[in-house]
Amino acid sequence: MRRVRERNPRAAAENQGELFAAYRYHAVFTDSPFELVQAESQHRGHAIVEQVFADLLDGPLAHLPSGRFNANAAWLQLAATAHALTRTLGVLASPEHTLARSATIRTQLINVAARSARAGRGNITWHLPRHWPWEHAWLNAFHATHRAPPALAA
Repeated sequence: MRRVRERNPRAAAENQGELFAAYRYHAVFTDSPFELVQAESQHRGHAIVEQVFADLLDGPLAHLPSGRFNANAAWLQLAATAHALTRTLGVLASPEHTLARSATIRTQLINVAARSARAGRGNITWHLPRHWPWEHAWLNAFHATHRAPPALAA
């Protein structure tokens, strides 16, 4: 058992000291040959994977379509692809959406009551809701994915 001091990075950045020294105790049982610090780092990485599983189980994996293996395998591939694309959209949108769950990204950035309009053969114009709190994040993701292709070397 090791005593690990929990530090608040925001308080340290703002030169705000702690009122009380906070310690958390975690029991660690492992049969790996690693030192405790490295084993704890790997455990935290595993927790991120568990969060991805929880995110998928709350979304598309809650409704596997059938008892047939091939249909479920295809559904799993599509669910993983959709999850990766949704997380990428969150990273492109804003720092707040980088850590958000997939349901939050879907609610705030994908399920948008926008209206599209086209003038003749011109470009499509998207009319977003007025005073929409996530407009800036949506525009960040839109501009990141709709840039002109890079110039080719001569």
